[in-house]
Amino acid sequence: MLGVSPPGSPRADTRDPDIRACARDDVSGVDAVLREHVAAHTALLTGIHPDVAPLADYFERALTGGKRLRAAFCLWGARGATGGELPDGTLETAAAIELFHLAALIHDDVMDHSDERRGLPTAHRHFADRHRRTGLAGESDDFGQAIAILAGDLCLTWSDDLIADAVSALPTPIRRRTRAVWSTMRDETIGGQYLDILGQTLPTASKSRTQLVLHFKSAKYTVAHPLRLGGALGGASDQLMGAYESLGLIAGEAFQLRDDLLGVFGNAAQTGKPVVDDIREGKRTLLVAVAAERANPIQQQHLSENLGNPDLTEEGLAEVCRVFEETGAADYVEQRITQLAAEAEQAIDELPVDLMTRVALRDLVARCVWRTS
Repeated sequence: MLGVSPPGSPRADTRDPDIRACARDDVSGVDAVLREHVAAHTALLTGIHPDVAPLADYFERALTGGKRLRAAFCLWGARGATGGELPDGTLETAAAIELFHLAALIHDDVMDHSDERRGLPTAHRHFADRHRRTGLAGESDDFGQAIAILAGDLCLTWSDDLIADAVSALPTPIRRRTRAVWSTMRDETIGGQYLDILGQTLPTASKSRTQLVLHFKSAKYTVAHPLRLGGALGGASDQLMGAYESLGLIAGEAFQLRDDLLGVFGNAAQTGKPVVDDIREGKRTLLVAVAAERANPIQQQHLSENLGNPDLTEEGLAEVCRVFEETGAADYVEQRITQLAAEAEQAIDELPVDLMTRVALRDLVARCVWRTS
């Protein structure tokens, strides 16, 4: 069954109580930094004019929910580098990652025309609906998209403010190393997003192309860069930074492949977003690449007619799902995830870190790999 962990997989409820408490305190600290930082900025926004209040109010809702996986990888990357201590600036850096992630989600939802995120209307849909309710002039959808772009831009600038504050008082080598990882993360994530969008315009999907997008848009951004940011703050050796990169690419790929399966076969009530989105937008995932490679002429026609069709119906979605299953594409991706999970376990075993960090990273990787939302 998709999204269900096999017997013996590490799960959150089997962790050592000390690690559970440590992780809980860390995440609470990140959330506190986020609330304080964003509240200061939204107060300024509201002070500009009362009409800006709806934009300011949106962020309180937007900051709720989310897995905080990227923040957690950053925090444990730092603890692994120090032997257990949380270096100065780590909570702020982890919070900055979450703001950068929120910006990416807001803009991604605009590009993908998504209606829901985390079970709530996406930013552009939220403001478009408000436009209609209040009887404002002009096109509601255009208004919603414009405000969502502004909201995402604000999150980007706020995330950069946070990382700058986080490292401002640190020794110059640590500050420069951390900023370098941060800068690379931004560039590679946006470059990967460009490749993802470009892929939707190409007639076919290839495994090599999907691997490229997986590498830059998802794997490095979700796990590798957060781990390396924490490592940089903790003064990690080049050996540990390299090991974090290797682990991050493996676990991050597994995370995205799980996301691809959930995006088609998942339970919308659990994932918080419609399962139709990826097919409607024509996402060139590994699932699609394998299915296209193996499909017979009739199956190819089903893919051609429905993949990237903005008017995709439930029947069309069901046809595509059948192709994924009949060609063995879904099984192929599931098997790839299982392989990556095993590789990640081995990579964690070989990390030069303390036992607590190793166990915590095993749990985080399990949450990436075997999640249902």
